[in-house]
Amino acid sequence: MAIDIDKANQTTVERMMSARPILKGVARAKDVIPGMKPNLLLHAGPPIEWARMSGPLRGAVIGALILEGLAKDEKQAVKMVEAGEVEFDPCHHHQTVGPMAGVTSSSMMVYELDNVTHGNKAYSNLNEGYGKVLRYGAYSEDVLAKLRWMNEEMGPLLAEALATTEGIDIRALLSESLHMGDEGHNRNKAGSILYTAKLAPLLAKVSKKADTLSEILKFLGDNALSVLNPVMAACKAMADAGHGIEGSTVVTTMARNGTDFGLRVSGMGDQWFTAPAEVPDGLYFPGYTSADANRDIGDSTITETAGIGAFAMAAAPAIVTFVSGTPQDAINATLEMYEITTAEHAAFTIPQLDFRGTPTGIDIRKVVEFGITPRVNTGIAHKEAGVGQVGAGLVRPPMKIFEDALVAFAEKYKL
Repeated sequence: MAIDIDKANQTTVERMMSARPILKGVARAKDVIPGMKPNLLLHAGPPIEWARMSGPLRGAVIGALILEGLAKDEKQAVKMVEAGEVEFDPCHHHQTVGPMAGVTSSSMMVYELDNVTHGNKAYSNLNEGYGKVLRYGAYSEDVLAKLRWMNEEMGPLLAEALATTEGIDIRALLSESLHMGDEGHNRNKAGSILYTAKLAPLLAKVSKKADTLSEILKFLGDNALSVLNPVMAACKAMADAGHGIEGSTVVTTMARNGTDFGLRVSGMGDQWFTAPAEVPDGLYFPGYTSADANRDIGDSTITETAGIGAFAMAAAPAIVTFVSGTPQDAINATLEMYEITTAEHAAFTIPQLDFRGTPTGIDIRKVVEFGITPRVNTGIAHKEAGVGQVGAGLVRPPMKIFEDALVAFAEKYKL
């Protein structure tokens, strides 16, 4: 069929850049996420079955089943899964994203974002903070107690607070945080401060208990990743706005489940292209090495897909103290990504590059032609469930998924 790929790609990135995701509320997953049901667990990355799940993802599944009251302990949870009583599906199949294991269950409170430009929605769970957490596969009682507090105390108050306003413009918040040293994926210190500052007066207005208010504000303020989850949902809303454009070679999903790295392309519908995920290269916490690391995991690569994260590293030179390298490396990372993208973002600009827009819209043709795969900033999970984060660093998707996608694209459009 006759197609104008460049025109289709321009349409895709224009829709992605014009998308304006507003954080409208917080609600139970079962009440807002399309297709959610009690025995369904959503997970990060492309589709995967229990037998191939990594340690962190298995641990998060076990923890979610216990949290939901469907299993009393690890043994019963595993028995349920092996008996086929639990269904699994990628978060991305339900307009949702989740960091690391990304496991989202029906009773969890989730952020709800509306793209007011195009009308689509996106969701993400609440961020647990650092340390031993479910998203890294931990499911001890202290981990579950924190989640219960988030779901029963913090979540409902956030919902009540957001109901008093028109919502929080996450695109505008991201734009400002890029000018304050964030890149939107692994470094969200400025964004989390801005986010907490916007929420604080709203929470104060609706809170009836000073102790609860203080506890929530401290939890949000102490967590430099507080804003990551609504940012991820915002990027999902942006990317989805550009998905499904006939003839487009722009990537609209990149995601990892701890075993496979997968991508989807705007003009190829919901077809996944997958290959084994790599182990990130980075800095490890004391006592850990690459031998302890799990393969790359999480939906947070939706940030790079939308034009921030590692694509905006030039805006966040201090991130190199966390993921390794030098400030010049951060600038070089962003400059390299202009080679494989379609546009420069109209809303996300980088002071260090004379306010040039971030590289946006990964073109699978350019990735294959130039032999340059996208850069990704990422946390590194221990390969065993429950140990948690053991470092942070950089990783790239396998070239094979771009090559396979391009071949499939050529076959579909008879090029």
